[in-house]
Amino acid sequence: MQGCRLRSAGPVLSTSYVLQKLPETMFILYMLIMSISASTIQPEEHTVAAENCQFLGKHFKTDFRVEGEPVVLRCPQVQLWLWASVSPHVNVTWRKNDSDRTIPGEEETRMWIQDGALWILPALQKDSGTYICTVRNSSYCSEMSVELRVFEKTEASLPFISYPQILTLSTSGSLVCPELSEFTHNKMDMKIQWYKDSVLLDQDNEKFLSVRGTSRLLIHNVSVEDAGYYSCAMTFTHEGIPYNVTRNIELRVNKKEEETIPVIISPHQTILASLGSRLTIPCKVFLGAGTQSTTMLWWMANNTRIENAYQGGRVAEGQRQEYSENNENYIDVPLVFDPVIREDLNTDFKCLVRNTLSFQTLRTTVKEATTFSWGTVLAPLSLVCLVLVGIWMHRRCKHRTGKAYGLTTLKTGH
Repeated sequence: MQGCRLRSAGPVLSTSYVLQKLPETMFILYMLIMSISASTIQPEEHTVAAENCQFLGKHFKTDFRVEGEPVVLRCPQVQLWLWASVSPHVNVTWRKNDSDRTIPGEEETRMWIQDGALWILPALQKDSGTYICTVRNSSYCSEMSVELRVFEKTEASLPFISYPQILTLSTSGSLVCPELSEFTHNKMDMKIQWYKDSVLLDQDNEKFLSVRGTSRLLIHNVSVEDAGYYSCAMTFTHEGIPYNVTRNIELRVNKKEEETIPVIISPHQTILASLGSRLTIPCKVFLGAGTQSTTMLWWMANNTRIENAYQGGRVAEGQRQEYSENNENYIDVPLVFDPVIREDLNTDFKCLVRNTLSFQTLRTTVKEATTFSWGTVLAPLSLVCLVLVGIWMHRRCKHRTGKAYGLTTLKTGH
């Protein structure tokens, strides 16, 4: 009996031992699974993000720069992602299109990346080309290309490296020295010198005024002679070495556009239309020699804009037309009904025109064109009258002919 008890106690002891070791066994299995997932799954996700990098295309703007000056290429995706908030979570790399090697290389000391932007200092003509910026995090990867063209500083290169700016004749305006944000951390200490056709502008000249602490050059009473090439220059110091930063501007002077009081010459006060038909009511405005670009023209129905009153589009404004006749300017915006319904007969339509000198309105109403008209009644009546007159004249002529024949017979017999 004792032997049987000992044999029966053996399985009981082994089962309790297994139950005691079960939590430890589960913990060991959990750690093994986590270590396997960490060593296999995460690299696969990173590989997918790296290999399936989405190319977003070429940036619309090409950077034109002068040889020997610092160049900063901004990464378009970083600007879209608001770099300040996502920079701890993304990795930004640059490379040139003709090379798989990332920038900067170990031997390249002229290039570095700062806040997602690629710095080249100083730039050389051989740096011209297409640069690709790659932005990557654990779940996303995108690329965009940026074009850089580095020119030698000559008069022949001015048309390529100049920023066009426009001022109006006989007014006062300002030129802006563009794209200096990377070099002007303290704007109060910013010192910009302005040149016109390579000649330094006199600061005491009443014609030109460089505004301290800004990148603007004021020009008083702009004339045709003020058109041409301007350049703005400042000094940027990096690691104790000063570099020139210049921007070139092509100033174009346009004639001042004169405004006149607009006059609405159509539509008529009443427009006749048939229900169910398509109708176009023109709103024609006379401007004389005035400018068309600053004149606004639109329609309203019962004091509501047409697009709001007829959201379905049954009644809508047509395309604005600007044209000239005999050196006089006109604007026309038609109101199109497709089709006319009875509700339109009780609607107050207005054509409105506005510019800085005047505001005018002209009302019009749509009336149903009746099918009855005096013309349709008088036409058959006139025809009947003509027939009756013709019969009467025929009988009168026949009667006269008979009398004449009788008289002739009497005279002959006599």
